[in-house]
Amino acid sequence: MNAKYSCPLRIWQLKSLPIISELIAKQHWSELKTHLKDSNFIAVLHQLFDAGADPVLILRYFSWSQKNFNVTHPLELTCRLLHSLANAKKYSKIRAFLDGFVRNNEKHSNSSIFHMLSMCGNQFCANSVIIDMLVLAYVKNMKTRLGFEAFQRAGDYGFKLSVLSCNPLLSALVKENEIGYVEYVYKEMVRRRIEADLFTFSIVINGLCKVGKLNKARDVTNDMKAWGISPNVVTYNTLIDGYCKKGGLGKMHKADAILKEMVANNVHPNEITFNILIDGFCKDENVASAVKVFEEMKQGLKPNVITYNSLINGLCCNGKLDEACGLQDEMLGLGLKPNIVTYNALINGFCKKKMMKEAKELFDDIMNGGLVPNAITYNTLIDAYCKHGMMEEAYALHNSMLERRVSPNTSTFNCWIACFCRQGNMELARKFLHEMEVRGLKADPITCNLLIDALCKEGESRKAERLLNEMFKKGLSPSHVTYNTLMDGYCREGNLKAALNVRLQMEKEGKRANIVTYNVLIKGHCMKGKLKVANELLNEMLEKGLVPNRTTYEIVKEEMMEKGFLPDIEGHLYNISSF
Repeated sequence: MNAKYSCPLRIWQLKSLPIISELIAKQHWSELKTHLKDSNFIAVLHQLFDAGADPVLILRYFSWSQKNFNVTHPLELTCRLLHSLANAKKYSKIRAFLDGFVRNNEKHSNSSIFHMLSMCGNQFCANSVIIDMLVLAYVKNMKTRLGFEAFQRAGDYGFKLSVLSCNPLLSALVKENEIGYVEYVYKEMVRRRIEADLFTFSIVINGLCKVGKLNKARDVTNDMKAWGISPNVVTYNTLIDGYCKKGGLGKMHKADAILKEMVANNVHPNEITFNILIDGFCKDENVASAVKVFEEMKQGLKPNVITYNSLINGLCCNGKLDEACGLQDEMLGLGLKPNIVTYNALINGFCKKKMMKEAKELFDDIMNGGLVPNAITYNTLIDAYCKHGMMEEAYALHNSMLERRVSPNTSTFNCWIACFCRQGNMELARKFLHEMEVRGLKADPITCNLLIDALCKEGESRKAERLLNEMFKKGLSPSHVTYNTLMDGYCREGNLKAALNVRLQMEKEGKRANIVTYNVLIKGHCMKGKLKVANELLNEMLEKGLVPNRTTYEIVKEEMMEKGFLPDIEGHLYNISSF
């Protein structure tokens, strides 16, 4: 008992304690309030602790006094309460208490919480349970950074956490795209011997696949097996999806290899597995393989709307419109109702074939069939109308979009900006850019690429470069297309020094020169008569393992060989006659 409490007060409190305890137990709060009168609420709390009162009873009094009298209890008493609840194994009470504590706490740092828990008693098990639930509470209250910090401190203090907190923490970090932290937590779990489960591995694999760290994801799969946990269909689907979306060259071959491994391990592919593969092959422009997977799927599983939509979209993008329409009929025959995604894919297919009448008829079918066209539907048609010079129809559709309260998005305005840039009408392009900004929409890298390309074609590469610099200020990441377009603009103006400076800037940003970069620079040097430098660039390109494409061959033939200059590419496995 603190010395500041007088002896008579202490005696009164000891005599009153059974009455106070009974009133708290019965939750007779009005009577308790009257009984306590002008007593020090914190002093009563001390008495309850010292008398070894029921932890749940203390918790009730703690919460009541805090809520009704705006009492701020010292961190020491908060930690004593948590210890008493942990020792009594009242885990659900701890979870609920910490949830409120974390939600309202703006005063106590993790450092002070850890320090006070240690000072209140060297109870390793109790502290481990409390910190485990503290991490969980941070995550539930969307305070992931504080949860991560608590996880780190738990390691410093030697407290043992569990998957009950680690798995939600990992999930939250993946959602926030903090994959570096995900890797740290996973490695620390292994180091601290926190027993991981199937969900732990699945979360980590998903995070790594999300950012294209596929080799590391495979390593985690191997760790999983070493721990005696077998990958399930979700694990394999995550890996297959990762390779389909981020796998780079030969990605579908690797995805197919995982499918074979999956089957060999007696894990049966499900609808999601096949849908991922079909979509992957379609986006890889390998529709034949997508159709093959589709036929395999039908041998044991029923394709769903997602399956048909992926394949219809793939066929439409590859100009196989009759086959796509056939699949729509097949869908209807199976009782599957096409949705707006189906119609959008088919409208896009007709637009690519310049069959605008049929595309508009499909659009009308949407309206008559009870479906609601979305921004993608309108954007596809507006873009096609603009490309085919059908400006009246494009404007009419844009107005219809607004009348039906379908909000135009950045892609809508990109369609118009691209249209006017193609026409060389920069005034109208800027007008639509301004309207986009007035609506609160932000330019994306595609918008910037369109404007940079238009400025370069007008011989305004300096202005285009200023736009490139504005992209950085807006937090946009220029792509290879952005840099290559600007280099091409400078090369056309004969400003090779500026073009090479753009290349240096691109490489500083972590983007290596690709085949298009070299084609632009080689042609630029040829046009200025600097054929030897162009030849050096050609050799540099080959040394870096880049494969010449049709454009490269045309440049070498037209800009070098037809002008009497024979390129020297000794040491490379290319026959000069092939150029």
